[in-house]
Amino acid sequence: MQYINGAFKNKHILSLDQFTKKDIEILFTHVPSMKKLAVNAKPSSILSGSLVTMLFFEPSSRTFSSFSASVKQLGGQTITIHDPVNISSFSKGETLEDAIQVFEAYCDAIVLRHSVAGMAQKAAIAAQSVPIINAGDGIGEHPTQALLDLYTIYEAHKKLDNLTGVMVGDLLNGRTVHSLLRGLSLYKGNTIYLLSPNSLQLSKKDVDMFTKNGLRLITIKNIEELPKNAHFWYWTRVQKERFKSISECERVKNKFILSNKIIAKYAGKSTLFMHPLPRVGEILTEVDNDPRAVYLTSQIRNGMYVRMALLGLVMGKLK
Repeated sequence: MQYINGAFKNKHILSLDQFTKKDIEILFTHVPSMKKLAVNAKPSSILSGSLVTMLFFEPSSRTFSSFSASVKQLGGQTITIHDPVNISSFSKGETLEDAIQVFEAYCDAIVLRHSVAGMAQKAAIAAQSVPIINAGDGIGEHPTQALLDLYTIYEAHKKLDNLTGVMVGDLLNGRTVHSLLRGLSLYKGNTIYLLSPNSLQLSKKDVDMFTKNGLRLITIKNIEELPKNAHFWYWTRVQKERFKSISECERVKNKFILSNKIIAKYAGKSTLFMHPLPRVGEILTEVDNDPRAVYLTSQIRNGMYVRMALLGLVMGKLK
């Protein structure tokens, strides 16, 4: 795996394990200027003449749209391949490795989403000349989601150390959870409470790894054990696409639902209510108007600003 080591240009972005605190700091220094460009609709030539291939084997709304918008906000263009198994030469048996080498002949970077963990790494090995950006690989990782989540927390609390956070839902299959925990483990003094159905708990392997890396993880069994005044709550959906049957999913779906009643009892004045989206009932719409609820406001908007900065750095257009 390539480590960033302060130099983003032409680096594959596959995992938060590639990053140091300094790398994240470099990225975050560019985010405000990206936000200014987008909010003020200022024309940009940062990626003028550049093409980015969007190769998405799984459905996506926010990640796909924000990457596409990021490229275009910076003056670049995209090659879009949705559902390549059915509409491209993958339907004829083409391998991922061959496809990557074909697409890199046309573009300057490839954003890849896949249903199987490890496929982003496989694509990176196959790539000869352009960076691969992992937009989610099965239950593996979603590094750019974690970066935008970290930025959202940092923007609100002005720090990423000595935090108390809560993660709720499908912790076993949630790639956003895995990547965010990797990011938080770079900083000292962070305590994360884990709340999930028994069958969807974080794996022992992951618990051991994150604990070894310095995170304090506390497993709780019910809402009544939520810590008061946490810095953030990170609610997630049950990943139904990872289940073998609908009935198996239904047994654990929406066991923990965020409501105003829970907020009134356990949240602090500055507790962030976060969600990587889509939500499917685990946060009631009554929560949406709470100013601490950022999943439809700053969290989602930061996705574009952070990805703009990352693309500029990886493609060598920002220093």
